[in-house]
Amino acid sequence: MKVIFEKYQGNGNDFVIIDDRKNIFDTSKKIIEKLCDRRYGIGADGLMLIRESKKSDFEMLYFNSDGLLGTMCGNGGRCIAAFAFKNGISKRNMIFNAVDGLHEAVINKEIIPGKSFFVSLRMTDVKNIKERNSYYFLDTGSPHHVVFVENVNDIDVYEQGKKIRYSEMYKPGGTNVNFVEITGDTIFVRTYERGVENETLSCGTGVTASAIATYLKTGNKPELIKTKGGDFEVDFKVGNYTFTDILLKGPAEMVFKGEIEI
Repeated sequence: MKVIFEKYQGNGNDFVIIDDRKNIFDTSKKIIEKLCDRRYGIGADGLMLIRESKKSDFEMLYFNSDGLLGTMCGNGGRCIAAFAFKNGISKRNMIFNAVDGLHEAVINKEIIPGKSFFVSLRMTDVKNIKERNSYYFLDTGSPHHVVFVENVNDIDVYEQGKKIRYSEMYKPGGTNVNFVEITGDTIFVRTYERGVENETLSCGTGVTASAIATYLKTGNKPELIKTKGGDFEVDFKVGNYTFTDILLKGPAEMVFKGEIEI
């Protein structure tokens, strides 16, 4: 079977995206793992399908590179919004359904027409935050452990992240792990992502969690969030230990498109 796909990246977090509104793609673990493999497949941190939805413009179905269904992916959400707009599936303002509910997305600007876009994505409200002496734990559509460090570039994200991800307190599902350095009104975030089981160049739900944790720690919103893959903006409203109207903003770019036999 031949499958037409497009490859997108959002600040270095990359995805294979397939228009599966006819619901014919084989979602077996083996096939998704192969397509995401960087040596024997297309190569990606995850794979997304666009499906028909009765209550929104489309449904986003997200799989991690391990071939398993994932929780919400912020960068994936921005990339699939760019894909939908580019391919005429939705207009510039859209609503799509994901595993954690409905999301609004806006194509704010076409940086390079038909290729590169600046996208704002509304995330789910955040509450029930755990605050400890050494870390914060919160769910921004995916679970995130956030720890603040002095020199984030010196952190062994793979080893330390894996240790926390598989620790007893997060069994059986595990968690994503973020290491955050604060410099003035800017934070630098590095993330170990479960499902990818390694550090990624950026993580949308991770930078969202890190921005909220920074506010809880300092009382100030970070104006800019830096990652190895690029820069983000995160805005939100603050209630009684509840965060609403959360917007994740950043670029989404089509890298290439093609056809593959599976």
